[in-house]
Amino acid sequence: MYSQSTCSWNVFLVQDQTSTSQPDGTNALTGALPTKTRLWQGTMGNVGCPEHPPQDDVRPKTHSEPLSSNNRRRRPLKVEYVKDEDTVQMKKAHWEPAEWKKQLDHIREMRSGRDAPVDNMGAEKCYDHDALAEVKRFQVLVSLMLSSQTKDQVTAGAMGRLRAHGCTVENILSTDDETLGKLIYPVGFWKTKVKYLKLTCAMLQKEFAGDIPNSVEDLVRLPGVGPKMAHLAMDIAWDQVSGIGVDTHVHRISNRLGWLKKMTKNPEETRKALEEWLPRELWSEINWLLVGFGQQVCLPVNPLCSVCLNQHNFPVHLLFVGLVPQVTPGYMETAR
Repeated sequence: MYSQSTCSWNVFLVQDQTSTSQPDGTNALTGALPTKTRLWQGTMGNVGCPEHPPQDDVRPKTHSEPLSSNNRRRRPLKVEYVKDEDTVQMKKAHWEPAEWKKQLDHIREMRSGRDAPVDNMGAEKCYDHDALAEVKRFQVLVSLMLSSQTKDQVTAGAMGRLRAHGCTVENILSTDDETLGKLIYPVGFWKTKVKYLKLTCAMLQKEFAGDIPNSVEDLVRLPGVGPKMAHLAMDIAWDQVSGIGVDTHVHRISNRLGWLKKMTKNPEETRKALEEWLPRELWSEINWLLVGFGQQVCLPVNPLCSVCLNQHNFPVHLLFVGLVPQVTPGYMETAR
């Protein structure tokens, strides 16, 4: 019998190079001998080395399976992919209206005369251009507050009377409510706006040194100032584009043109939907364009579709929800 003793051992895996090997065993391409990769080595006794044949099928105590080609367990290869931010963004399909650029060019052409009420009596025309910078900004804000639910002609008249009276924070605060009401009448909800003007002026004097805030977050804190007014004030008063000013005209026309992924119920929903796809460099222009277009052509009731250059560029599905009643011949009379 063989005596049990301890020997060192090495196990090697010879890489298969039969496809390129030569009779002398070298590689035909590189001239190198087959390489050996050491898998494991150690020291144990009586496991079947030439000097110590195995006894009673004694096997090395390891946690791995024997290296038999029939018994070796194949471990599945685990592959993990790291999501790159750019890849994730690419997966999100960028939506935009099919013919919006053509529609926009048509609207620009129809608005080239710049003769709508907003062109001559909008917030950009209602402040004193010779006043101090902070007074100009204040008057822009006041004109926007008065314009809600009010035609531009009425707003411009009220601002003219206020400027003649002295449209500054100090003068508004020192004017009694009755007099202030007479100055701004007949703007829509004039009694409520008298209160808003007084409260806003008090906040401006206390928190902003008589100037108007230079952020949307602070502007919407002012009584009577909503998102539309805040974004327009940032654009006109501070020359900063913070968002799209969406009024009833922009809201209505955006839905009619099919410029929204789905129809919206109010101007704020429309603003968010437009800002998702409309290039930022157009945000300032779009309010002025659509407001004037809505005042002259795309009217709330009985829009003048027969003279509109976009009469053949409306999404077909909008014909069946009543948004575009006059696009096709015959449909106009039926809808009426």
